[in-house]
Amino acid sequence: MKQRLTEAEKEIMEILWDRNTAFMKDILDLYPEPKPASTTVATLLKRMQTKDLVGYKTFGNSREYFPKVEKEVYFNHEMTSMIDRFFNSSVSQFASFFASNKKLSQSQLKDLRDIIDHQIKD
Repeated sequence: MKQRLTEAEKEIMEILWDRNTAFMKDILDLYPEPKPASTTVATLLKRMQTKDLVGYKTFGNSREYFPKVEKEVYFNHEMTSMIDRFFNSSVSQFASFFASNKKLSQSQLKDLRDIIDHQIKD
């Protein structure tokens, strides 16, 4: 997956991920205020189709849109891409940066250690 979502596209994709399918009217109804023009949403959906991230089924004159990539798959790709770009593909560098710059509490650091320990056991 080489295509990234813009922030505007991501808002629409969140709606599709939550609902699995949605017509244009549904997307506009669920969009937070201030709502964009329907032509703006149509343009964004078209771009997302070109990126092969969204598909649709036709029902009469209406299109029911659906995500062509799962949220977890997209998120994993984005995280891997970020680690590759900013941390030379080093998860250790990322973890070190995150832990030291996020000012995590002792409880949060313990939770992270527990997650890692659990992954090591599996």
